[in-house]
Amino acid sequence: MRNIMVVDGALNATFSVFQATKAEFDKISPVPGQDIAFIEEVIAALGDLATGEIMAPIWERPILRRDVEGLHGLLIYEKSERMPFYPASRREADHEDAALNPAQRALFALHRDA
Repeated sequence: MRNIMVVDGALNATFSVFQATKAEFDKISPVPGQDIAFIEEVIAALGDLATGEIMAPIWERPILRRDVEGLHGLLIYEKSERMPFYPASRREADHEDAALNPAQRALFALHRDA
């Protein structure tokens, strides 16, 4: 199973984590290594119906954050205005250095493709 943290635009957002099968995760984030997805991009790629069919079982698999052993992805809802601030690769390690603290820069540099 893959653990996905869901961030939405609601003021009372819970930033909950849900479990997806590998197949479901791969449909949401089809590019290998991609770990950030905006729901608007998923819908644009797959359509409303297919996205709903993929997400329906995921919504039935919440997991407490304290029980998560590894976070595999971030799914962002209702925040499309933030898209320009995320790397086009949709990989956490590809954030611009200016957005990171020194420890993050060092860590992410180790995980970027050469």
